[in-house]
Amino acid sequence: MPSVRNSPFVHIAGNLHTGMRLDQFVSENENCSRTQAATLIKDGAIRLNGSLAKPAYKLKIGDIASGHVPAIAADEIPKAEPIALDVLYEDDHLVIINKPPGLVVHPAPGHSGGTIVNGLLARYPEIHEVGEKNRPGIVHRLDRDTSGALMVARTPAAYDSLTAMFASRQIDKTYLALVYGSPQEDEGAIHLPIGRHLTDRKRMSVRSKKSRTAETCWRLMKRFDNLSLVEVAIKTGRTHQIRVHFAASNMPVVGDTTYGTKGVKQAERFKDKTVLQEIKKASRQMLHAWKLRFQHPATNKTINCRAPLPADMKALLRAVNYAAASSRL
Repeated sequence: MPSVRNSPFVHIAGNLHTGMRLDQFVSENENCSRTQAATLIKDGAIRLNGSLAKPAYKLKIGDIASGHVPAIAADEIPKAEPIALDVLYEDDHLVIINKPPGLVVHPAPGHSGGTIVNGLLARYPEIHEVGEKNRPGIVHRLDRDTSGALMVARTPAAYDSLTAMFASRQIDKTYLALVYGSPQEDEGAIHLPIGRHLTDRKRMSVRSKKSRTAETCWRLMKRFDNLSLVEVAIKTGRTHQIRVHFAASNMPVVGDTTYGTKGVKQAERFKDKTVLQEIKKASRQMLHAWKLRFQHPATNKTINCRAPLPADMKALLRAVNYAAASSRL
C-alpha cells in the first residue's frame, strides 16, 4: 500500500484562487491529478476549513484546504513494456486503442505488469506525467474480459478535460452484448440501483444496502434462438453495470461466469451442437465496447471511433448465424 506523506499539507486560498474548484486547487498545489484530489476530498482525507466539502466547491479568499495525498512507492510506478497495441485513433492529445479481452488495463495487486498501461508507456512515454502515477493516462476503464474501445489521455490538459467529460456524461459509449433470451420488445431501458453485493464484496448487485441509481438502455440488433445481440448505451457508469443489469433482467451476458450462472443452464437447451460448443468455449463475457463518440477536448471536432469485434465474439456470432439460417431451410 502507498505510504502517507510525513507532513500533511495546509494551503490557503488567495486572490488568484477565488472561484477555483477545490479539487483543482489541491491538484495544482500537491502535484496530483484532479481525479485523485476529488476522490480524496469525497473520502474526507482532504478537508476545507476543517470540514467535509465537495470537490466542485468554489474557493473564497482565506479558505483553508488541508489533508494528505498518498505517495506512490517507486516499485508501484508502472514500467514500460513492449506490448502490442491495436491503435484505432491517435493525435497529440489522446489515443484510442482496441483493447483485447483478457488484458488488464492498469497494474493492480496480482497484475504488476503486462497491462495496457505498461504497453502505453513504451509507446507514449510522455503519459508518465499524465493523471495518477499508478495508472497514467487512464480516463476510463474496461473490465479485464471486456474488449473494445479504450481512450487514454496523452497530456495533463486532455486528462482533465476527458475525465470531466466522462463524469458529466458528455461522451457517448456504445457496447455490443450477446445475451441469453429473446426479449419481447425491440428496445428498452433497465432502471435498477446497483451497489455492493450483500455477502460477496467483489460482486455488485441490484439488491444492496447502499446502492446508487443506474440506467442501461438497449436496442435489439438481431434475435436468434434463445440468444439476442443487443446494442447497449449506459446512462450511468456503475461497476459491472451492463452485466449486472442484464443478469437481473433474466438475460445474462453469454460467457459471464460472475453474473451469468443462469445462462449456463440455458445453454443446455440449444439443439445445435456447433452453437452449444461455441457457447461452452466462451471463456469470458461476450461484451464489447463498440463505439465512442465525443467532442475533441482541444479541437472541438466530433470524433466517432468504432472498435472491430474480437475473434472469439465473431466466431460465436458466425456459429449462431449459421444455425439460425439452417433452421429456416
